[in-house]
Amino acid sequence: MALKHFFRRPDYRSETTQFIDQMKVDKPALEAQQRQGRDLLWDKQVDRMEQQEFKSGHVAQKPYVYQTLA
Repeated sequence: MALKHFFRRPDYRSETTQFIDQMKVDKPALEAQQRQGRDLLWDKQVDRMEQQEFKSGHVAQKPYVYQTLA
């Protein structure tokens, strides 16, 4: 016996969701273009040696950065 949810509302789709779904239908290549942009800016191979060198060159910050030496 399946439970029926007494307070369940009908499936709601916001105007924003409807707009995005329609845009995906109108421009099927959109998602591929978004993935290419992400690959270009975010998905990078990390060079572990270079990252380790970068971290080893870190200079500790003084506790009171705005205090002058005067």
